[in-house]
Amino acid sequence: MNGTTRIEPPHDQPLAQPVPARVAVRPQAARQQVGGRGRTPLMLLRLMVWSVLHFVFYFLQQLAELLAPLLLVAGIGWWALPKIVGAITTGTGLTGTGAPANTDSQARDILNTISGTIPTGIHIAGHWITAVWLVMAGLLLMAVAAIGATLSALAAREM
Repeated sequence: MNGTTRIEPPHDQPLAQPVPARVAVRPQAARQQVGGRGRTPLMLLRLMVWSVLHFVFYFLQQLAELLAPLLLVAGIGWWALPKIVGAITTGTGLTGTGAPANTDSQARDILNTISGTIPTGIHIAGHWITAVWLVMAGLLLMAVAAIGATLSALAAREM
């Protein structure tokens, strides 16, 4: 037909049965099949513990993924705002060339007032929060999200 030779089995041997495709068997399914028993109380307790751990890790991951970008943006904005306002009020403009800025005196007075009111840090409930602290907290929350995803995957594998 297409140049290949078809080999027929001898007439005294039965035709070979097709080999079924391999099916991935989870360890839990294999344990259930051995002995023909259902889940034991110890297996149910183990499943409950891993389910709670999976929930905790996944919840922390979601919370960290929500708060990390907010803290990063707030920290970078808080860090950059005084520098931008300072560049405008010193007369150098944003280019830093030393050329006088073309602003009127009222706008310059308003910007000087605003630049003096931007705090470098805030004291809240015994914690000193700064722009750098917000950026570091955002980066740490990104690390927590990555660790939470890893632990959540490991807990799901053990379930």
